[in-house]
Amino acid sequence: MFILLVRGGAQFIERQDPTVYASQGKEAPIPEQQITHYAEKGFMLLEGVFSESEVLAFQQELERLRGSTATVAPGETITEPESGDVRSIFRIHESSPIFKALAADKRLADLARYILNDEVYIHQSRLNYKPGFRGKEFYWHSDFETWHVEDGMPRMRALSMSITLTENFEYNGPLMLIPGSHLQYAACEGETPDNHYEASLKKQEYGVPSDTQLEDMVNKGGIVSAKCKPGSVIIFDCNTMHGSNGNISPEPRSNVFFVYNAVSNQVASPFCEQPPRPEYICSREHIKPLP
Repeated sequence: MFILLVRGGAQFIERQDPTVYASQGKEAPIPEQQITHYAEKGFMLLEGVFSESEVLAFQQELERLRGSTATVAPGETITEPESGDVRSIFRIHESSPIFKALAADKRLADLARYILNDEVYIHQSRLNYKPGFRGKEFYWHSDFETWHVEDGMPRMRALSMSITLTENFEYNGPLMLIPGSHLQYAACEGETPDNHYEASLKKQEYGVPSDTQLEDMVNKGGIVSAKCKPGSVIIFDCNTMHGSNGNISPEPRSNVFFVYNAVSNQVASPFCEQPPRPEYICSREHIKPLP
């Protein structure tokens, strides 16, 4: 059964789906209290998942891809709107053998399988660079709002994992999350413009909550900044409201980002009057579960 929600006036709709799909009694790959925190807050932070040598290999691949964007398919590299610096590179689980292996790493994929209680595939992947001095913000949003409306994702049975490749300080634009915001669907105002994704990947202006909605969510849950060392993993539900400030510090804030979707939750036709977004943003062809 699809939710079939489309954009109209701003409103809250109570969540219909579980946050943790695993059945009671099934052994979790991480301590149970962390799973409980995830279910209640909509996110969790795991420190020190990857070693220094692993992080170094990821960082080297991060720089290699930034310096060889000509090898990436057209459209998959997104630049900052003013400086022209690389902002994101999409579909890196297909273009990079190192990140393809990382996406299937048991430390990540097994946790996604447990939470979603299904085989999983990568719905979207990208590198986020957020360079020092000029890295722009990512405005508040729930990923599911866009994935549902513009991609046709039926249910809230997906999650994101952000593997930090640089230290996340309080001043270099770390990920910010609103605890408990995943328990309500924040339907947003306005209709989806033609080819909205082309502008939204640089600066999102549609599919974002109203000031009143944000104020209500923050009054209830507050805001948490995910400050952590390289090699940590931030896991958050597809409906958790999140964003990040711009980075005017000298310290870049880079991460590799994977979206795990349940195989049973594959996308259908978009729930808006727009054609599907490109494959590099939303996987819909030749979907196979991660090995």
